Amino acid sequence: MKKLLIPVFAISVLSGCGTAKTSTGSVSSSAAQGDKTFVAAYKEIKAADLKKNLYVIASDEMEGRDTGSPGQKKAGEYMVNYYKNLGIAFPKVLGSYYQKVPSDFMQKRGGGYLPDSENILAFIEGSEKPEEIVVVSAHYDHVGTQNGVVYNGADDDGSGTVAVMEIAKAFQSAKKAGSGPKRSILFLHVTGEEHGLFGSEYYTDHPVFPLANTVADLNIDMIGRDDPENRGKQYVYVIGSEMLSSQLKVINEAANRKTNNLELNYKYDDPNDPQRLYYRSDHYNFAKNNVPVAFFFDGIHEDYHKPTDDPDKINYDLLAKRTQLVFTTAWEIANRPERIIVDRK
Repeated sequence: MKKLLIPVFAISVLSGCGTAKTSTGSVSSSAAQGDKTFVAAYKEIKAADLKKNLYVIASDEMEGRDTGSPGQKKAGEYMVNYYKNLGIAFPKVLGSYYQKVPSDFMQKRGGGYLPDSENILAFIEGSEKPEEIVVVSAHYDHVGTQNGVVYNGADDDGSGTVAVMEIAKAFQSAKKAGSGPKRSILFLHVTGEEHGLFGSEYYTDHPVFPLANTVADLNIDMIGRDDPENRGKQYVYVIGSEMLSSQLKVINEAANRKTNNLELNYKYDDPNDPQRLYYRSDHYNFAKNNVPVAFFFDGIHEDYHKPTDDPDKINYDLLAKRTQLVFTTAWEIANRPERIIVDRK
């Protein structure tokens, strides 16, 4: 997640948690019961697979995945091969898995001397409403190597990166079983987030699919840890889910009841919050273009933007539960009869 320097006095006035804890439920007893394809796809999301991929994405070999660096490109190659092995293609109109984000685009926006980089896009076409697009996004860059020390960025945002990959696998398994999503799903891995949300801004300035046809963006940025305020809890922060649509928050809460019944924490769900988290990850570039968004986040922990953000500190069971929540929310948005409405500004 993009770093923001907050004065100490601002942190001290943060309001108390606002939570919405739902009644006990599980996928087996949900409204999805009887939909064997959904249940089988949901179960494809496994802690062990998330861990396997994250130990690669956040390894020293990737050199901290700084924007446009050889290490980031190596991580991107791993992700592209993952999608190829699953049989998940790229958007035909793009012609490859890569959307180039030019150096001059980033430099004009304060990106220093960043080299060319790439967004990575994988795509599953919808069976009934292929022109309507649900985006599941995460940034795959981090802050690189500093003074010879690798900043692996396992949580920020290796956790979101592997979650998107796992969600793609779940949707692909449903498609192979004959129940692919009715709307198309774009799995969007953006670059340049740490330097200024550059990859998502480039995508929304040069969308592969019209933003008018983009139903929602579910953005995942740091979901593998807990913060001091919620140590040991089964929770996730959700930000922005009712900013533009009265339906998205309702859908996400229903998905939560159907699955792991996490504590949905809305502490930062306010554009005026001192931490300004609504503006600090890639969903914001969709939101400013009137696309409904939900941002899933675990909070600011002691290893945030430090070289100690390593894969051995991830809570993989909790990462899997949060990933399952995003998948279930995306499943509902992709398969409901009507696209969600935009009824708020």
